Amino acid sequence: MVVHGSYLPRLVDGRIAEMLSELPAVLLVGPRATGKTTTAARHARTVVRLDEPGEAVAFRADPDAALRQFPEPVLLDEWQVVPDVLGAIKRAVDVDPSPGRFLVAGSVRADLQAQSWPGTGRLVRLAMAGLAMREITGRIDGPTFFDRVVDGGLDSLRPPDDPPDLVGYIELALRSGFPEPALRLSPARREDWLDSYLDQLLTRDVELLGESRDPDRLRRFFEVLALNSAGIVTNKTVFEAARINAKTADAYEGLFRNLLVVDSLPSWWTNRLKRLVQVPKRYLTDPGLIGAALRVDVPAVLRDGDLLGRILDTFVVAQLRAEVPVSSSRPRLHHLRQEAGRHEVDILVELGGGRVIGLEVKADAAPGRDAGRHLAWLCDELDDRFLAGVVLHTGRRIYPLGANIVAAPIATLWS
Repeated sequence: MVVHGSYLPRLVDGRIAEMLSELPAVLLVGPRATGKTTTAARHARTVVRLDEPGEAVAFRADPDAALRQFPEPVLLDEWQVVPDVLGAIKRAVDVDPSPGRFLVAGSVRADLQAQSWPGTGRLVRLAMAGLAMREITGRIDGPTFFDRVVDGGLDSLRPPDDPPDLVGYIELALRSGFPEPALRLSPARREDWLDSYLDQLLTRDVELLGESRDPDRLRRFFEVLALNSAGIVTNKTVFEAARINAKTADAYEGLFRNLLVVDSLPSWWTNRLKRLVQVPKRYLTDPGLIGAALRVDVPAVLRDGDLLGRILDTFVVAQLRAEVPVSSSRPRLHHLRQEAGRHEVDILVELGGGRVIGLEVKADAAPGRDAGRHLAWLCDELDDRFLAGVVLHTGRRIYPLGANIVAAPIATLWS
């Protein structure tokens, strides 16, 4: 992507360079239009666009011979259009495992789970999310939010100079993390772009996976997922709301997961806690798609308290998701909920050694001590395994809520 004629650095840039300095092949995976090609191209001498028919012909005919013709590192973009190219990379790496030979980029993950996938042990996967606010504001240097808390504790958090208010956060969320609408388009054209993205997702992108589905039913199902983003709902609730059967719902959700626009936080489990609900918490990977799917703007979100909370939660998880692959502390994102909702934590970050960070997201400019009660419970239950708790809010200040628990503006994630 280009901003005022220059490249906007991404969080994964440093990690790509590090990986290519030691590994022969790196697989960059993320949703379509998140900037993978632009970023990966900066680390390559040759760029091959396999979604362009003219460039794909040779790789369909003889991928091994085609691969040998280009100066390395070679970027092979949209590998899923010519999946046989992965076999050619495997064979090339087996013969010569020198570092920095290939970059592979794609916007699906369907074949990554296949037992016969040739990339195992040859291509090392790196996830790339949409633009995070750290990237948009030019603050990619320094430790991630996770690493700051691990290394410096809650004292390492600093209040932002000029944080958004509630309306500002909703505007940022609906603007999306796709570079084109987030950086270059007016609000009206941004809506057009996101509507078009969703239309293509439901038609062209689904067909690229070799699927033929009813776009109207797919759209209805996606709308249900959008309404329930950041929610803990049963599969039955989802497919009944979409007016389809369980088998169809499973197939549809699999499609959207393979296209990397739907994800989930798994429920966290420990034998220290009882009656934990083992249901994943679904998310759209970009909050802007919620606005596109439901056709809502900022005033509409502000009038719907349930949707407001879901969009804020989805926005926060999008910021964190971008930092996970580049964090030294190797975090994993979960959620926690006991039966009947007696205790729940919006986002539970699991670190090495069984340590955890608990995060709550509140549409409140000045949450009180009660907003951290679930974090305080978790701290009591886990003792020294509980590293810190943060209630992320829409106000301006950082202040304590209890032992190892603070309230902090959402913008603290990128300040």
